[in-house]
This record gives sequence, structure tokens and C-alpha cells, in this order.
Amino acid sequence: MNGPLEAIPAGPPGEPPAADGDRKGKKAKKDKKKTGKPELKPGFRGFSRRGGGRASYVEAPPEWRGTTVQVCGLWPFGAGSGTPMIGVPLGRELTTGAALCCDPISWFQRANLIHNPSALVLGKPGLGKSTLIRRMVVGLVGQGVFPMVLGDLKPDYVDLVRAMGGQIIKLGRGLGSLNVLDPGATSKAVAQLPEEARRKLIADAHGRRLNMVAALLTLLRGGPIADTERTVLNAALRVLDERHKGVPILPDLIKVIDDGPERLRAVTLARGDEARYRAAVDPLHASLLGVLDGPMGETFAGHTTTGIELDNPGGVCIDISGIDDSDAELQAAVLLACWSDGFGSIEVAHALADEGLAPPRHFFVVLDELWRVLRSGRGLVDRVDALTRLNRQRGAGQVMITHTMADLLALADESDRMKAKGFAERAGMVICGGLPQAEMPMVNEVVRLSSIEERMIVDWSTPPSWNPDLKEDSEPPGRGRFLVKVGGRPGIPFKVELTSVERDVNDTNKRWTNSTTRPPARTT
Repeated sequence: MNGPLEAIPAGPPGEPPAADGDRKGKKAKKDKKKTGKPELKPGFRGFSRRGGGRASYVEAPPEWRGTTVQVCGLWPFGAGSGTPMIGVPLGRELTTGAALCCDPISWFQRANLIHNPSALVLGKPGLGKSTLIRRMVVGLVGQGVFPMVLGDLKPDYVDLVRAMGGQIIKLGRGLGSLNVLDPGATSKAVAQLPEEARRKLIADAHGRRLNMVAALLTLLRGGPIADTERTVLNAALRVLDERHKGVPILPDLIKVIDDGPERLRAVTLARGDEARYRAAVDPLHASLLGVLDGPMGETFAGHTTTGIELDNPGGVCIDISGIDDSDAELQAAVLLACWSDGFGSIEVAHALADEGLAPPRHFFVVLDELWRVLRSGRGLVDRVDALTRLNRQRGAGQVMITHTMADLLALADESDRMKAKGFAERAGMVICGGLPQAEMPMVNEVVRLSSIEERMIVDWSTPPSWNPDLKEDSEPPGRGRFLVKVGGRPGIPFKVELTSVERDVNDTNKRWTNSTTRPPARTT
């Protein structure tokens, strides 16, 4: 003990002395009255009796910090840090029961836990990936973030966005059209912006339209278009903007290429030779006609039926569930077009906010069924890469959802596989649901998993047990269970917990639960 001993007269035999203000002395007298025995425990400064070693000052104990591997032998009572409490409350941590708050925007902007406001969600079908994202959407809307579900295939988000009062846009055969040449909100915003901001916004809109037409041709051909064809498209779009009044559509672009103005002939090096010009543009001309007359024509040949409205706080959901799964080519094309249109609207909103013409806001973009686009044709990875690489600069958080890492790496071209792998590597966080054992090496290439974490994820992919009672559903062991991984940090396993008001908008099996078919009666 520190400090000199104090010479204090001892009290009567068998009784501790007064504590000179020490609360233990009073407690000792009370204990003696109750039990007849004195309290023999010292105060926090020691006994006050003669030779009791009372300290006049108690120093704070020294502290050391170390890993569990280093400290376990010295101090076996180590405890891990609590779960983050910044973000949308998702559920409870599986080992401690503590609440977990997590979303890519809050962890990037407020908690500084991740370097990029994006997340990649992996998991087998039916284990609750969409339910997890719907919970994030609800929580972020409460924080003033604008959610954008750019292509809902099942649909998984329509009921939620409708319940929040958001905008629902339907696309598909006989349901609506999307004009890839429509600048969207850009045409209304340019009139309000100063010259420099106006030029930049127009240039961005031109680049998006060029990339979208090239993406449609890539889908139709199953491979990327030639550089000369891209140059022709670029020049044709500029001529179209100068000549056409109003919003052009794809037939107008085809007419410009067919007419062959001098500006367009110059980039083909035709040098006044009609035959050379036709030889340069005929393959492109034929492919554009194939877009209009093929399976994508009904969706992309006309004007946009309904545009995205950013003044609705409930967000927007583009419902493309009307497109059958057999139309894989059309699904991929519409998904790309929706993503392009959505990011274009975000750029317009930021341009207006930068000039003080609109309030600044953040966006949460949901890119579901990523694998459908990546597998539709070589070169489409570049289009997705261009859309998703700059989300931090756009002030938008995003979440990409797919089933497995094999979806990203099962591409024919090696360069496409490396770019697709980059989606996962750039993600601020990776959230894993139940995955098969064969996925573990590929997941470990992106985020390190311990043997315990691997075993946990594989166990979650186990199918439900046999249930003899046909009136009840056996829940898969991994439903609603996920592991949040950020770089090399230990993962946080948790289970999503739904409130009573969320259950109706999270029922993705309505065609089964609302069916008039009933199971046959059991016989004994």
C-alpha cells in the first residue's frame, strides 16, 4: 500500500475502530447490531486501525491490452467487445444475445468501420437474404435515406415500398416500356443549372445512353461490340441530339445511321464512298434492328412509360416480375437499363443539391439477382463495373445480392472473372448466409473465415429436418442467420428478428400460402 501508516488509537477489544469518514466503519457498526459480530472486511483504503495499512491515496491499477492468444495465460477472464450499435437494428448476436445494428451507409458515414458504403450478400435461396435487405431499407428510410430497388424480379420489395408510400414502376411485356435514349430527369434539371454544371450533366447523360445501347447490342450478340461500332454510335447520338426535337427513341437512332449524314460518314473513313460506309455500319444497323424486332423490342422500342420520381420519401421499386424466367436475355437487359436509369437520377439529384436547388440526400441502391446479368454475355461485367465502382463518390450506398461466389466466378472469360471478383473485394462488408462447403475456398479469397465461421456457415445451408406433420413447415436451420465480415476482423453471427408489422410485407410465398389447394387429410 502507498502512504504512511496513521497512528490511530485502537478501539475496544474485538471492535474495529471508527473509519474517520470511511463508510465501512458505519457499515461495521450496523452489521454488529444485526449479527453481534463486527465486519472484518477492510474499506477500499484498508483498515483504519493501528497497523491496518490504511492508504491515503489509491492509485488506479495499470492496464494492458493484448490479443486473446497473448493474454489468455495471464488473464483467463478476457471478454470480447460489444456489437456495434450504430445503424439499422437487424437482430441479435447469436453467441451473446446482444443487439446488432448494421448497414453499409451508417458503418461508412457515422461509425467509420468500412471503407466503402457497399455490401455483398451471399446465401442459398430461401434463407432470408431479401428479408435482411428489407429490414435495412425500413431502417434507412427512417434516417431519411432514399431507397431504390432497381429491378425486382420476384417481386420481393413491392409490398414494402408500397406500404411506405413509395413509387412502384412495372416493366415487362405489355406492362411498360423503358427508353434507353431518354435522358430522364436530366432534361428538366439542365434548365435550372449554371453553364458548367449543365455541360457536365449533359455529358454524363450522353455517356450513359451510349453505354446502354452498347450493352443491349452486347446482350443480343453474346459478346462486346467493335470499337469502330462504338465510335459510330457515339457520333450518331450527337447528331440525333442536334436534329431531333423532344425525346428520341431507338427507331430515331436507326434512321440517323441509315441516312448517313456527313458527320457520321467521317468517323467511318468512308471518304465519299457509299459502299465503304454501308460496309462499316451495316452490322451495327442489323443489330439495332434485331433489338427492335427481337425479344427486347416491346420493352425498349417506345417511350418510357413511367419515370423515377425522387420527391417521394418512400423510395422507388421497379417491378420486373412480369418478365418470365425463360426470357433471360430480356431480364438482363431490363436490369441493366434500370440500374443505368437509377444511377442517372442520382447524379441529377446531386447536381441540383450542389447548386442549392434541392436538399442534399443519400440513396440506398438494391441490386438483386446480380448473377443474371453477369452470365448473359461477355463484356457485361464492364457495364456493371462502371455502374458500381463510384458509389462512394455518388453519395449512394448499395447492396449487391447473389447466391454464391461461384455466380461471380463462373464466367467464360478470365478478365471478366477477375472483374467480377473485384465486386466482392471492393465491398465494404460481406454478409454470408448458408453456403455449401465447396464455396469456402472462394469466399476465403475475399474475406478470411476461421474454421469455426466456416463450419457455422456450412451448417446453416443444411436443409430442414423431416417433419411428419404436413400442417407445419420445418424451418431450415440457417433461415434468418447471417455472418457479417469486414476484412480480416472476426465475423459477427446474428439472426434477423422480425416485428409483427413486418411479417406481411416479408411473405414471399404468397402464391403458396394463399392457394385454395389444401393438403390431403391424414389417415391413421
